[in-house]
Amino acid sequence: MNPRLVVIAGPLKESTFALPASEVSVGRDSSNVFAIPDPSVSRRHCLVTQDVKGFKVRDLESRNGTLVNGAPVQDQYLNHGDQITVGDTVLLFLLGETDEAMALGTVEFEDSTSEFPTIRLRPSDVLYLQPDKILSELPATSRLARNLNALLKISRVVHSIKELQALQSEILTLIFEVSPAERGAILLNGHGTGFDSIFGRTRRAADAAPIRVSRTIANQVVKQGVAVLGSDIAAGTALAGVESLIATLARSLLCVPLLYFDKVIGCIYLDSTNPTARFDEDHLQLITAIAGISAVALENARQLDWLVQENQRLNSEINLDHNMIGDSPRMREVYQFLARVAPTDSTVLIGGESGTGKELVARAIHRNSPRAEKPFVAINCAVLTETLLESELFGHEKGSFTGAIAQKKGKLEVASGGVVFLDEIGELAPILQTKLLRVIQEREFERVGGTRPISIDIRLIAATNRDLLEAVKTGTFRKDLYYRLNVVSLTMPALRERKEDIPLLAAYFVNKHASRCKVKQKALSEPAHACLLNYDWPGNVRELENAIERALVLSPSELILPEDLPESVLERATPAGIAGAKYHSQVKEVKKQLILSALEETNGNFTEAAKVLGLHPNYLHRLIRNLDLRAELRLGKRA
Repeated sequence: MNPRLVVIAGPLKESTFALPASEVSVGRDSSNVFAIPDPSVSRRHCLVTQDVKGFKVRDLESRNGTLVNGAPVQDQYLNHGDQITVGDTVLLFLLGETDEAMALGTVEFEDSTSEFPTIRLRPSDVLYLQPDKILSELPATSRLARNLNALLKISRVVHSIKELQALQSEILTLIFEVSPAERGAILLNGHGTGFDSIFGRTRRAADAAPIRVSRTIANQVVKQGVAVLGSDIAAGTALAGVESLIATLARSLLCVPLLYFDKVIGCIYLDSTNPTARFDEDHLQLITAIAGISAVALENARQLDWLVQENQRLNSEINLDHNMIGDSPRMREVYQFLARVAPTDSTVLIGGESGTGKELVARAIHRNSPRAEKPFVAINCAVLTETLLESELFGHEKGSFTGAIAQKKGKLEVASGGVVFLDEIGELAPILQTKLLRVIQEREFERVGGTRPISIDIRLIAATNRDLLEAVKTGTFRKDLYYRLNVVSLTMPALRERKEDIPLLAAYFVNKHASRCKVKQKALSEPAHACLLNYDWPGNVRELENAIERALVLSPSELILPEDLPESVLERATPAGIAGAKYHSQVKEVKKQLILSALEETNGNFTEAAKVLGLHPNYLHRLIRNLDLRAELRLGKRA
């Protein structure tokens, strides 16, 4: 025997590991006998051992589980040829000397000099690709001949058209040639409910009237996978009571499913208002055959359309220059927004909580715009007084006020040709709101103390963590300025809305601050990682960065542990099943009891309770929020 594990998928693909008689541990940590550098593999994932019965694999409570031939196992003996899946790595277990490189479906070429009798046929001579020749063998009036001609024609056409809409139009054109249909539609299923692709036309291509389709009939055909024929709807058939058919004045109807590898992907819907031209069973047979030929081509064309669009989206994201971290659906929406907005010159309003990265978005818009080589000037409207902000924005003339010993250009003038980013625009003083409105409208302004208008060419990007629409209602923000700024808007997602990005962000901040603080890089332990995911991060990405920097500097071990994280993170309910959960849970319970006792002692007065506890009232409110005490306090008041 030659027992071994062959890696057939994963980072160590095509490598072989000989199995000794002793126990073999498999996992991501380098201390394992068989270490696999795969993030989806747990640090200690599974064990491969040998006893008198043979080799067996045992899962070590790994995060993603251990699978044998696709089925999850806890402890199972292995047979020659079994496949063991750990994370994204697949191991092939072999006992004998079989050449594992020989795979199923292998093609071998055999060279021979022998002469064989052959018949050669050019495509132009293939009988079944030439409908006219077949028709000549059948009676001229044969309906079968016409139907066969239509099928041969459509089989050639549908596989020569790649664009979905053009393919649908051609299929309906061919159907109109062999059926009495006046109107036709091709409906393709969406990923959810309903149809995501709907194409319809009339027999007269120039007719622009919308095609009305009975949703009841179409859904029934798609759901049941059975064609429906109504040759005379008005004559008291089962279809006579369908309201949507009455509304369309349809007298004859035919709807057949589109089957793609035994899966219904949509239907072909045809109807006619002419009482003398009705569908019959022969039409049903023919259209069903056309649907069978067309389904694969339609699905391929739809997939090709999707691939083209996805390729364009990915290219725009790949070519997008930005400093943001994240691959969650919410962040992909942000990248798509940037790809569409950056090349334009539109004013952009960015909303979102503090710490979500609004300035990063503004810089990314500038960096990917035609103004990338021009200045990017950022102004925080919240940190400057009204007088200073006016001077910062517009500049001043010499002698315009005490201390103005020389002329100074404002940031709007300095930024001409580039981008001005107004952060915390909601804090802008009312008088400056009026002046900024004129700048946006006229693209000109006057320096403080000046009389000459100065023209500028700038793109404005504004950001706020306030609800500007609410500020407009309360009268603290100009309505006309709001609508001038809100040309194109984006709301940055809070970190709690994209928690799947936390591992990427944490790894980035570890690398960043290890270099900056000159400390050794440390990995996050699984319990610490669980705590990060369990916290709501009211301070968003900025709070996460501070937490990682603190843990990196203060952690005495090789790993970042839960106790290295800020207290606010640990005050949340500790995830079950992690090391230290009992300790942190007990600490939180003590805090809860202290706060509840102080509030009871002070009859619910938060300020007095804070004094009793020796805390600032704001810190007490934060503890109540983090410890989820609001519900208990409400219940206490009711009691």
